[in-house]
Formats: sequence, C-alpha cells, structure tokens
Amino acid sequence: MKKPEVLIVGAGIAGPALAYWLARNGYRPTVVEHARQLRSGGSAIVVKGPAMPVAERMGILPQLRELATRNRSLTLLDPAGKRVLRLPNSSVGAPTVEVTRADLSEVLHRSARGDAEFVFDDTVTALGQDEGGVDVTFRRSAPRRFDLVVGTDGMHSTIRRLVFGPERQFVSDLGLYGATVPLEPDAIDDPSELTMLTVPNRMLVVHPSRTTPLAIFTFRAAQPAPHDRKNIALHKQIVADTYADVRWRAPELVAAYLDHPAPFFDPLTTVRMLSWSRGRVVLLGDAAAATALLGDGSSIAMAGAYALAEELAAHHDDHARAFATYESRLRREVRPRQRRVDLLARVLVPSTRPGLVVRNTVGRAVGRTNRITSRETVNRKPRVAAGTQDG
Repeated sequence: MKKPEVLIVGAGIAGPALAYWLARNGYRPTVVEHARQLRSGGSAIVVKGPAMPVAERMGILPQLRELATRNRSLTLLDPAGKRVLRLPNSSVGAPTVEVTRADLSEVLHRSARGDAEFVFDDTVTALGQDEGGVDVTFRRSAPRRFDLVVGTDGMHSTIRRLVFGPERQFVSDLGLYGATVPLEPDAIDDPSELTMLTVPNRMLVVHPSRTTPLAIFTFRAAQPAPHDRKNIALHKQIVADTYADVRWRAPELVAAYLDHPAPFFDPLTTVRMLSWSRGRVVLLGDAAAATALLGDGSSIAMAGAYALAEELAAHHDDHARAFATYESRLRREVRPRQRRVDLLARVLVPSTRPGLVVRNTVGRAVGRTNRITSRETVNRKPRVAAGTQDG
C-alpha cells in the first residue's frame, strides 16, 4: 500500500521533529527548506515541559545534555553596570535542558534524515488543493503532488500567507524589538553566567551559550521600525541610536552588531489564528501560534509535531479530524502562554525606573524561592509508589 506523502515546509525545529514521527507512523515525509543548509546561530532555547517526553521517546536526550549550554546563573545589573542580584538558573536541577537552537535543529535533523527526504535551497511559490491532494509549485524543483502539506516555516510563514492570507491578519506586535549578534569566545569572563542590564525601555544581555557567546538587544524603539527584514543598514542604525546612551559594555556590543554582515533583527510578535488548518494544509509551531519572550517556542513545536503525527496515525483516512484534534490538544498549551505574554513584555523590559525596581524585587523573591525549592529537592528522599517494585 502506497504511503501518503506529506510536504513539510521548514527545516528548523518543528519540521524535522514532525518528519521523524510521520515516518514512524506510516507516512512518507519530504522537508523543503529555503536556506542552503541548516541554520547556524547561538541563540539558546530551553527544551522543557511537553517537549521532554518527546525528546526522551526520540532517544535524543543524552545528545542534548552533552550539547547543553553552561549557563548556571543570571546576574542583573543596574544602569551603571553594577551587580544588583544574582539568581541561580531556575532550570538547574529541573527536568529541562538548555541548548542552542542550532544544536537542537542539527540533532533533530540527524534523527529524521534517514527516513525523510530533505530539499534545501528551495521553497514553495504556489499551491492548489482539491479533494484528493495538493499540487505544489517550487522555486527550483519540479512541481509535485502531495497528500498533505504542513507549514513549519516560522513566524513569517510562506505557507500561511499562500493559504490563509497576509501576515498582518494574524501577527500582533508586542511593541518590542529583538536583535542579536554572535561574539568572540573571549567576550565573556564566566561561561556559566548570563548577564543582563536593563534601563527603561531597553535590555541588554550577554549569554554565554555553548561555544559562541551572544549579545541580545531587546527594546522599545522611539519610532516604530518599518517591517523590512532585508534592510540591514536600517536595523543597525536603530540599534546604535537606541543604545547610544547606555553604559556598561553597550558601546562594545553595539560595535559588534554594526560590524557583523548580517545580524538578527525582528519585531517581537505573537501569532493568533482562528484555525490552524484549511483543507489539506495545516500549520505547526511558530507559523500557527508564535509567542515571543517565553522561550518555549521550540518545546511547543516539538510537542506539536508529536501530537500531529499521532493524530494523523489515529485518523489515517480522515485528515480533517486529525488536524482538529491536534489543534485542540496544542491550544491547551498555547492559550495560557499567549494570555500572559503582554504582561511579561512589560515586566521584562519596564518602561520606567519604578517598574525596573519592581522587576528586580520580584527577581529577588523568585531567587529565594528557587533556592529553597532546590534545597528541598536535594534533601527529599526518593519514594516508591505503593504497589511497585524498586528497579
């Protein structure tokens, strides 16, 4: 019996994870990625919550732990660069693992490539669907027909635009911008310490990552920047102007941003849609429900990939029902996160000095709670549930 063919658009996190699970559930996945290779980059993400059992079932947790960043603490600085407080990383001792996005993508790709076709340096330019399948036109490859198409191509999804409509219908700005640039390895003194300086409307972070440290700029611009992701010169000018009067290492880090040929810059946004599917096309990950700032987009993507593949296996001849049950499952994870993202934006990057004081006070309280919880976890004796045997 011929295996149903599924086109997955995007080879970041959700795409390879979905390809892995589809192949194991009786489907033939093809992954197309517009970049020429897997994307590099030192941005750190935390695999946690619903993604942990998925990673365990895939057998990749040992690899991720070997690739984990060395971040063990967060140091908050005042506007002059003086330490305000130091907090232990809340994930230390918890069932989580922090890795770079590039490392996670590579591990997922290695897991899936033996059972899936990967096509790089190509993208979808048009598609048309009927009751029996989806006809897809590519920029480079010959047209092909698939049984299903899944858009895993991120915040600025091409598939979402082609099938559901313009990005502006679904994307909401948080009023913040994010910009990052890699640094030289000797740019940090302590590879276990993440350092954060915040002044009203602007935050500057130096993250040790694993091998390549990263400078992270998160800010409210005086004037909204045009949504032109290709205007690198404009992005550099905005970052330079926004941080012109910030002290500590800001001049050095801004200089690194200006010197880089292609630093990252994008508005921080959320994606909210009434439905994640239309006919034989469905969205997954940030393409369906991006939530900036929370740091768990990759975890939600992995959990979503597992759920979608599981529902397609359960409803092999009814993709509409599979899409609906997958969406219902994942919305339970997404809704509470999207409800609190606006509050988090105000807390993380306060617009006033009093707001900054409140943020730091909350940080101290959280730090004390984490230390108490960690001690209790260490001192707690393991218990074996009644009716089970140890070992």
